[in-house]
Amino acid sequence: MRKSNKIKNYRRCISCQKIDHKSNFFRVVKNNAQQIITVDQGMGRSAYICKNVDCVAIAEKKRLAKALKTSIPSDIYQQLWQKLKETKNTVK
Repeated sequence: MRKSNKIKNYRRCISCQKIDHKSNFFRVVKNNAQQIITVDQGMGRSAYICKNVDCVAIAEKKRLAKALKTSIPSDIYQQLWQKLKETKNTVK
């Protein structure tokens, strides 16, 4: 008998600890081979952030660097804020 995959594709926000489907988060990835940080693409160590202002601000303050165990370039935070702005514009 096959196990149910009801909890598959759920992730936890590094800022507020909310659990939700991974499509409801921004994904920040540290590529293991090249040691580069990307937003919503690539393979490697990942951190998930809710698509809201409070969670992005908390992640920027300290949690993202701690979760990925590396320093985060400022352009990654700019990308996250831009994606947040785009998300808010499409919701209205």
